[in-house]
Amino acid sequence: MTDISNLIRNSLDGIAPYNSGLSLHDIQEKYGVEAIAKLASNENPNGPAPEVLDVLKLSPPDLYLYPDPEANILRSVLAEHLSVKSEQLIFGNGSEELISIICRSVIDPGDKVITLYPSFPLHEDYSVMMGAKMEQISVNERLEIDVEALIDAASKPAKMLIFANPMNPVGRWLNPSDLQRMITAKHPETLLVLDEAYYEYASSGDYCSGQEMLEATSGKWIILRTFSKAWGLAGLRIGFGICSSPELRAALDLTKTPFNINAVAQMAAVAALSAQDFMKANIAETIRERTRVEEAIAELGYQAAPSLGNFLFFDTGALSTNLSEELLRLGTVVKPWKQQGFDSFVRVSIGSVMENDQFINHIKSLRQEGYKPICTD
Repeated sequence: MTDISNLIRNSLDGIAPYNSGLSLHDIQEKYGVEAIAKLASNENPNGPAPEVLDVLKLSPPDLYLYPDPEANILRSVLAEHLSVKSEQLIFGNGSEELISIICRSVIDPGDKVITLYPSFPLHEDYSVMMGAKMEQISVNERLEIDVEALIDAASKPAKMLIFANPMNPVGRWLNPSDLQRMITAKHPETLLVLDEAYYEYASSGDYCSGQEMLEATSGKWIILRTFSKAWGLAGLRIGFGICSSPELRAALDLTKTPFNINAVAQMAAVAALSAQDFMKANIAETIRERTRVEEAIAELGYQAAPSLGNFLFFDTGALSTNLSEELLRLGTVVKPWKQQGFDSFVRVSIGSVMENDQFINHIKSLRQEGYKPICTD
Protein backbone atom coordinates (compact mmCIF):
# COMPACT_ATOMS: atom_id res chain seq x y z
CA MET A 1 0.00 0.00 0.00
CA THR A 2 1.41 3.41 -1.00
CA ASP A 3 1.79 5.94 1.80
CA ILE A 4 0.51 9.30 0.55
CA SER A 5 0.03 10.93 3.95
CA ASN A 6 2.81 13.45 3.32
CA LEU A 7 1.03 14.66 0.16
CA ILE A 8 -2.49 15.24 1.46
CA ARG A 9 -3.55 18.38 3.28
CA ASN A 10 -4.12 17.95 7.00
CA SER A 11 -7.53 19.60 6.69
CA LEU A 12 -8.79 16.51 4.83
CA ASP A 13 -8.31 14.33 7.92
CA GLY A 14 -11.63 13.11 9.21
CA ILE A 15 -13.66 14.11 6.14
CA ALA A 16 -15.75 11.18 4.99
CA PRO A 17 -16.41 10.50 1.30
CA TYR A 18 -19.68 12.01 0.12
CA ASN A 19 -22.49 9.46 0.40
CA SER A 20 -23.67 9.55 -3.21
CA GLY A 21 -25.08 6.00 -3.07
CA LEU A 22 -25.09 3.23 -5.64
CA SER A 23 -26.02 3.65 -9.29
CA LEU A 24 -29.03 1.83 -10.69
CA HIS A 25 -26.66 -0.50 -12.56
CA ASP A 26 -24.74 -1.31 -9.38
CA ILE A 27 -27.97 -2.04 -7.48
CA GLN A 28 -29.20 -4.37 -10.21
CA GLU A 29 -25.85 -6.17 -10.29
CA LYS A 30 -25.54 -6.52 -6.51
CA TYR A 31 -29.12 -7.33 -5.52
CA GLY A 32 -30.58 -8.81 -8.70
CA VAL A 33 -33.64 -6.54 -8.67
CA GLU A 34 -35.18 -4.95 -11.74
CA ALA A 35 -37.88 -2.62 -10.36
CA ILE A 36 -35.91 0.02 -8.45
CA ALA A 37 -37.42 3.00 -6.62
CA LYS A 38 -34.53 5.47 -6.38
CA LEU A 39 -35.51 7.68 -3.46
CA ALA A 40 -32.15 8.77 -2.09
CA SER A 41 -31.11 11.92 -3.95
CA ASN A 42 -34.19 14.18 -4.00
CA GLU A 43 -34.51 14.07 -7.77
CA ASN A 44 -37.69 15.02 -9.62
CA PRO A 45 -39.16 11.72 -10.88
CA ASN A 46 -41.14 13.50 -13.61
CA GLY A 47 -37.97 14.82 -15.21
CA PRO A 48 -37.70 17.97 -17.31
CA ALA A 49 -40.47 19.76 -19.16
CA PRO A 50 -41.38 18.86 -22.76
CA GLU A 51 -39.83 22.17 -23.83
CA VAL A 52 -36.50 20.95 -22.46
CA LEU A 53 -36.80 17.59 -24.17
CA ASP A 54 -37.46 19.36 -27.46
CA VAL A 55 -34.25 21.34 -27.05
CA LEU A 56 -32.26 18.22 -26.17
CA LYS A 57 -33.41 16.56 -29.40
CA LEU A 58 -31.71 19.32 -31.35
CA SER A 59 -28.00 18.63 -31.51
CA PRO A 60 -26.28 22.03 -31.39
CA PRO A 61 -24.00 22.50 -34.41
CA ASP A 62 -21.22 24.00 -32.31
CA LEU A 63 -20.52 21.24 -29.77
CA TYR A 64 -16.92 21.21 -30.97
CA LEU A 65 -16.58 24.67 -29.42
CA TYR A 66 -16.21 25.46 -25.74
CA PRO A 67 -19.46 26.70 -24.14
CA ASP A 68 -20.10 30.35 -23.38
CA PRO A 69 -18.10 30.87 -20.16
CA GLU A 70 -20.48 33.62 -19.07
CA ALA A 71 -23.68 31.73 -19.98
CA ASN A 72 -24.92 35.04 -21.33
CA ILE A 73 -28.23 33.87 -22.82
CA LEU A 74 -29.16 32.02 -19.66
CA ARG A 75 -27.83 34.90 -17.55
CA SER A 76 -30.12 37.38 -19.31
CA VAL A 77 -33.23 35.17 -19.09
CA LEU A 78 -32.62 34.27 -15.45
CA ALA A 79 -31.87 37.86 -14.41
CA GLU A 80 -35.24 38.93 -15.80
CA HIS A 81 -36.96 35.99 -14.12
CA LEU A 82 -35.43 36.89 -10.72
CA SER A 83 -35.54 40.69 -11.14
CA VAL A 84 -31.81 41.03 -10.43
CA LYS A 85 -28.86 42.49 -12.28
CA SER A 86 -27.25 39.97 -14.60
CA GLU A 87 -23.87 40.85 -13.06
CA GLN A 88 -25.07 39.43 -9.73
CA LEU A 89 -25.45 35.89 -11.08
CA ILE A 90 -22.84 33.17 -10.87
CA PHE A 91 -23.28 29.69 -12.34
CA GLY A 92 -21.94 26.35 -11.19
CA ASN A 93 -21.82 22.70 -12.16
CA GLY A 94 -24.68 22.22 -9.73
CA SER A 95 -24.97 24.39 -6.62
CA GLU A 96 -22.54 21.91 -5.04
CA GLU A 97 -19.73 23.42 -7.10
CA LEU A 98 -20.78 26.89 -6.01
CA ILE A 99 -20.40 25.87 -2.36
CA SER A 100 -16.85 24.79 -3.15
CA ILE A 101 -16.16 28.03 -5.06
CA ILE A 102 -17.44 30.14 -2.17
CA CYS A 103 -15.36 28.29 0.40
CA ARG A 104 -12.20 28.48 -1.72
CA SER A 105 -12.77 32.19 -2.24
CA VAL A 106 -13.51 33.42 1.28
CA ILE A 107 -12.23 31.02 3.95
CA ASP A 108 -8.77 31.24 5.47
CA PRO A 109 -7.45 28.65 7.95
CA GLY A 110 -8.91 29.27 11.40
CA ASP A 111 -11.97 31.21 10.19
CA LYS A 112 -15.23 30.47 11.97
CA VAL A 113 -18.10 29.13 9.89
CA ILE A 114 -21.59 28.68 11.36
CA THR A 115 -24.13 26.17 10.08
CA LEU A 116 -27.32 24.41 11.10
CA TYR A 117 -27.02 20.74 12.01
CA PRO A 118 -27.64 18.13 10.72
CA SER A 119 -26.67 19.72 7.45
CA PHE A 120 -26.05 19.10 3.81
CA PRO A 121 -22.58 17.56 4.37
CA LEU A 122 -20.80 19.66 1.75
CA HIS A 123 -21.61 22.86 3.66
CA GLU A 124 -19.25 21.62 6.34
CA ASP A 125 -16.86 19.51 4.28
CA TYR A 126 -15.80 22.27 1.88
CA SER A 127 -15.46 24.71 4.78
CA VAL A 128 -13.30 22.31 6.79
CA MET A 129 -11.16 21.56 3.71
CA MET A 130 -10.18 25.23 3.71
CA GLY A 131 -9.29 25.10 7.40
CA ALA A 132 -12.48 26.53 8.90
CA LYS A 133 -13.57 25.96 12.50
CA MET A 134 -17.22 24.91 12.46
CA GLU A 135 -19.92 26.05 14.87
CA GLN A 136 -22.96 23.81 14.59
CA ILE A 137 -26.42 24.96 15.66
CA SER A 138 -28.22 21.66 16.14
CA VAL A 139 -31.94 21.06 15.91
CA ASN A 140 -33.62 20.17 19.19
CA GLU A 141 -35.00 16.74 20.10
CA ARG A 142 -38.20 17.55 18.21
CA LEU A 143 -36.08 18.28 15.12
CA GLU A 144 -36.97 21.98 15.31
CA ILE A 145 -34.51 24.73 14.41
CA ASP A 146 -33.16 26.41 17.56
CA VAL A 147 -33.98 29.88 16.29
CA GLU A 148 -32.67 31.76 19.34
CA ALA A 149 -29.34 29.91 19.24
CA LEU A 150 -29.05 30.63 15.51
CA ILE A 151 -29.75 34.34 15.98
CA ASP A 152 -27.28 34.55 18.86
CA ALA A 153 -24.55 32.84 16.82
CA ALA A 154 -25.29 34.98 13.75
CA SER A 155 -24.86 38.19 15.76
CA LYS A 156 -21.23 37.35 16.60
CA PRO A 157 -18.24 37.73 14.26
CA ALA A 158 -17.72 34.87 11.81
CA LYS A 159 -16.39 34.57 8.28
CA MET A 160 -19.48 32.79 6.99
CA LEU A 161 -22.95 31.59 7.99
CA ILE A 162 -24.20 28.88 5.63
CA PHE A 163 -27.36 26.78 5.85
CA ALA A 164 -30.23 25.48 3.77
CA ASN A 165 -33.74 26.87 4.10
CA PRO A 166 -35.66 24.55 4.03
CA MET A 167 -33.07 22.43 5.82
CA ASN A 168 -31.59 19.41 4.12
CA PRO A 169 -31.97 16.69 5.43
CA VAL A 170 -34.55 17.61 8.08
CA GLY A 171 -36.98 19.62 5.97
CA ARG A 172 -37.62 22.25 8.66
CA TRP A 173 -37.51 25.92 7.73
CA LEU A 174 -37.29 29.43 9.11
CA ASN A 175 -40.61 31.22 8.84
CA PRO A 176 -40.52 34.77 7.42
CA SER A 177 -40.47 36.40 10.85
CA ASP A 178 -37.57 34.31 12.15
CA LEU A 179 -35.67 34.67 8.88
CA GLN A 180 -35.98 38.46 9.12
CA ARG A 181 -34.81 38.39 12.75
CA MET A 182 -31.76 36.36 11.79
CA ILE A 183 -30.89 38.64 8.87
CA THR A 184 -31.27 41.72 11.06
CA ALA A 185 -29.09 40.21 13.79
CA LYS A 186 -26.35 38.94 11.48
CA HIS A 187 -22.94 40.48 12.09
CA PRO A 188 -22.24 42.99 9.32
CA GLU A 189 -18.93 41.37 8.32
CA THR A 190 -20.28 37.83 8.07
CA LEU A 191 -21.05 36.42 4.63
CA LEU A 192 -24.50 34.80 4.67
CA VAL A 193 -24.90 31.89 2.24
CA LEU A 194 -28.55 30.89 2.07
CA ASP A 195 -28.98 27.59 0.26
CA GLU A 196 -32.48 27.60 -1.25
CA ALA A 197 -32.18 24.39 -3.28
CA TYR A 198 -35.77 23.47 -2.30
CA TYR A 199 -37.23 26.95 -2.65
CA GLU A 200 -39.78 25.97 -5.31
CA TYR A 201 -41.20 23.15 -3.16
CA ALA A 202 -41.41 25.36 -0.07
CA SER A 203 -43.45 28.16 -1.59
CA SER A 204 -46.67 26.47 -0.48
CA GLY A 205 -45.93 26.81 3.24
CA ASP A 206 -45.18 29.43 5.90
CA TYR A 207 -42.01 30.25 4.04
CA CYS A 208 -40.43 32.91 1.89
CA SER A 209 -37.16 33.28 0.07
CA GLY A 210 -34.59 35.51 1.70
CA GLN A 211 -34.05 37.45 -1.53
CA GLU A 212 -36.31 40.43 -0.86
CA MET A 213 -35.18 40.75 2.77
CA LEU A 214 -31.50 40.58 1.84
CA GLU A 215 -31.85 43.05 -1.01
CA ALA A 216 -33.07 45.58 1.57
CA THR A 217 -29.78 45.29 3.50
CA SER A 218 -26.24 46.46 2.83
CA GLY A 219 -24.75 43.15 3.94
CA LYS A 220 -22.76 40.52 2.07
CA TRP A 221 -24.83 37.53 0.99
CA ILE A 222 -25.33 34.80 -1.60
CA ILE A 223 -28.51 32.86 -2.33
CA LEU A 224 -27.97 29.45 -3.91
CA ARG A 225 -30.54 27.81 -6.18
CA THR A 226 -30.46 24.81 -8.51
CA PHE A 227 -32.06 23.38 -11.63
CA SER A 228 -31.53 19.86 -10.24
CA LYS A 229 -34.63 19.56 -8.06
CA ALA A 230 -37.94 21.12 -9.11
CA TRP A 231 -36.74 21.73 -12.67
CA GLY A 232 -35.70 18.09 -13.19
CA LEU A 233 -32.21 18.70 -14.62
CA ALA A 234 -30.05 16.88 -12.05
CA GLY A 235 -28.20 14.93 -14.75
CA LEU A 236 -27.06 18.11 -16.51
CA ARG A 237 -25.57 19.69 -13.37
CA ILE A 238 -26.45 23.35 -13.31
CA GLY A 239 -26.96 25.64 -10.35
CA PHE A 240 -26.68 29.35 -9.75
CA GLY A 241 -26.11 31.94 -7.10
CA ILE A 242 -27.49 35.44 -6.61
CA CYS A 243 -24.73 37.60 -5.12
CA SER A 244 -25.28 40.76 -3.11
CA SER A 245 -23.07 42.72 -5.48
CA PRO A 246 -21.33 42.40 -8.85
CA GLU A 247 -18.03 42.85 -6.99
CA LEU A 248 -18.66 39.73 -4.88
CA ARG A 249 -19.62 37.74 -7.96
CA ALA A 250 -16.44 38.88 -9.76
CA ALA A 251 -14.31 37.75 -6.82
CA LEU A 252 -15.94 34.32 -6.82
CA ASP A 253 -15.36 34.00 -10.56
CA LEU A 254 -11.60 33.96 -9.87
CA THR A 255 -11.82 30.49 -8.32
CA LYS A 256 -14.22 28.79 -10.73
CA THR A 257 -13.14 26.98 -13.86
CA PRO A 258 -13.84 29.07 -16.98
CA PHE A 259 -16.08 26.58 -18.84
CA ASN A 260 -17.88 24.93 -15.93
CA ILE A 261 -21.40 24.90 -17.46
CA ASN A 262 -21.69 22.86 -20.63
CA ALA A 263 -23.58 24.16 -23.65
CA VAL A 264 -26.41 21.61 -23.43
CA ALA A 265 -27.06 22.46 -19.77
CA GLN A 266 -27.25 26.15 -20.61
CA MET A 267 -29.79 25.49 -23.39
CA ALA A 268 -31.86 23.19 -21.19
CA ALA A 269 -32.01 25.69 -18.32
CA VAL A 270 -33.27 28.44 -20.63
CA ALA A 271 -35.97 26.09 -21.93
CA ALA A 272 -36.92 25.02 -18.40
CA LEU A 273 -37.55 28.62 -17.35
CA SER A 274 -40.16 28.89 -20.11
CA ALA A 275 -42.13 25.98 -18.63
CA GLN A 276 -43.33 27.40 -15.31
CA ASP A 277 -46.72 25.66 -15.45
CA PHE A 278 -45.12 22.24 -15.89
CA MET A 279 -42.81 22.82 -12.93
CA LYS A 280 -45.64 24.05 -10.69
CA ALA A 281 -47.83 21.04 -11.57
CA ASN A 282 -44.98 18.71 -10.62
CA ILE A 283 -44.54 20.48 -7.31
CA ALA A 284 -48.25 20.20 -6.51
CA GLU A 285 -48.09 16.46 -7.18
CA THR A 286 -44.99 16.08 -5.01
CA ILE A 287 -46.63 17.91 -2.11
CA ARG A 288 -49.68 15.63 -2.31
CA GLU A 289 -47.45 12.58 -2.39
CA ARG A 290 -45.32 13.87 0.50
CA THR A 291 -48.43 14.04 2.67
CA ARG A 292 -49.51 10.54 1.62
CA VAL A 293 -46.10 9.00 2.33
CA GLU A 294 -45.81 10.82 5.66
CA GLU A 295 -49.20 9.48 6.78
CA ALA A 296 -48.38 5.96 5.59
CA ILE A 297 -45.11 5.68 7.52
CA ALA A 298 -46.71 7.28 10.60
CA GLU A 299 -49.14 4.36 10.67
CA LEU A 300 -46.09 2.10 10.88
CA GLY A 301 -44.59 4.02 13.79
CA TYR A 302 -42.19 6.31 11.92
CA GLN A 303 -42.70 9.98 12.75
CA ALA A 304 -41.17 12.22 10.08
CA ALA A 305 -40.18 15.81 10.74
CA PRO A 306 -42.46 18.40 9.10
CA SER A 307 -40.91 19.09 5.69
CA LEU A 308 -41.18 21.70 2.96
CA GLY A 309 -38.76 19.82 0.73
CA ASN A 310 -39.36 16.90 -1.62
CA PHE A 311 -38.23 14.48 1.10
CA LEU A 312 -38.96 13.23 4.62
CA PHE A 313 -36.54 12.61 7.50
CA PHE A 314 -37.35 10.07 10.20
CA ASP A 315 -35.78 8.02 12.99
CA THR A 316 -35.55 4.29 12.30
CA GLY A 317 -34.78 3.39 15.92
CA ALA A 318 -31.49 1.70 15.01
CA LEU A 319 -28.47 2.32 12.83
CA SER A 320 -29.95 3.81 9.65
CA THR A 321 -27.94 1.52 7.39
CA ASN A 322 -29.86 -1.44 8.81
CA LEU A 323 -33.17 -0.30 7.33
CA SER A 324 -31.63 1.12 4.17
CA GLU A 325 -29.84 -2.16 3.44
CA GLU A 326 -33.05 -4.15 3.91
CA LEU A 327 -34.89 -1.81 1.55
CA LEU A 328 -32.06 -2.04 -0.98
CA ARG A 329 -32.41 -5.80 -0.97
CA LEU A 330 -36.03 -5.31 -2.05
CA GLY A 331 -35.23 -2.66 -4.66
CA THR A 332 -35.95 0.61 -2.82
CA VAL A 333 -33.15 3.12 -2.32
CA VAL A 334 -33.27 5.60 0.57
CA LYS A 335 -30.48 7.64 2.14
CA PRO A 336 -29.15 6.53 5.53
CA TRP A 337 -27.94 9.62 7.35
CA LYS A 338 -24.44 9.28 8.78
CA GLN A 339 -23.71 12.54 10.59
CA GLN A 340 -22.93 12.09 14.27
CA GLY A 341 -26.00 12.07 16.47
CA PHE A 342 -28.34 11.40 13.55
CA ASP A 343 -27.07 8.06 12.26
CA SER A 344 -30.36 6.37 13.12
CA PHE A 345 -32.23 8.63 10.69
CA VAL A 346 -33.16 8.01 7.07
CA ARG A 347 -34.05 10.57 4.42
CA VAL A 348 -36.50 9.36 1.78
CA SER A 349 -37.18 11.36 -1.37
CA ILE A 350 -40.71 11.76 -2.68
CA GLY A 351 -40.82 9.97 -6.01
CA SER A 352 -43.54 9.07 -8.46
CA VAL A 353 -46.78 7.52 -7.24
CA MET A 354 -45.47 4.10 -8.29
CA GLU A 355 -42.11 4.60 -6.55
CA ASN A 356 -43.79 5.83 -3.38
CA ASP A 357 -46.14 2.83 -3.41
CA GLN A 358 -43.11 0.55 -3.71
CA PHE A 359 -41.41 2.23 -0.74
CA ILE A 360 -44.56 2.00 1.40
CA ASN A 361 -45.15 -1.64 0.47
CA HIS A 362 -41.55 -2.59 1.13
CA ILE A 363 -41.41 -0.93 4.52
CA LYS A 364 -44.72 -2.60 5.42
CA SER A 365 -43.37 -5.99 4.39
CA LEU A 366 -40.31 -5.45 6.59
CA ARG A 367 -42.61 -4.77 9.53
CA GLN A 368 -44.45 -8.00 8.82
CA GLU A 369 -41.10 -9.80 8.83
CA GLY A 370 -40.40 -8.42 12.30
CA TYR A 371 -38.39 -5.28 11.57
CA LYS A 372 -39.48 -2.82 14.27
CA PRO A 373 -39.03 0.97 14.23
CA ILE A 374 -38.83 3.38 17.09
CA CYS A 375 -42.15 5.03 17.98
CA THR A 376 -42.02 8.73 18.86
CA ASP A 377 -44.61 11.19 20.01
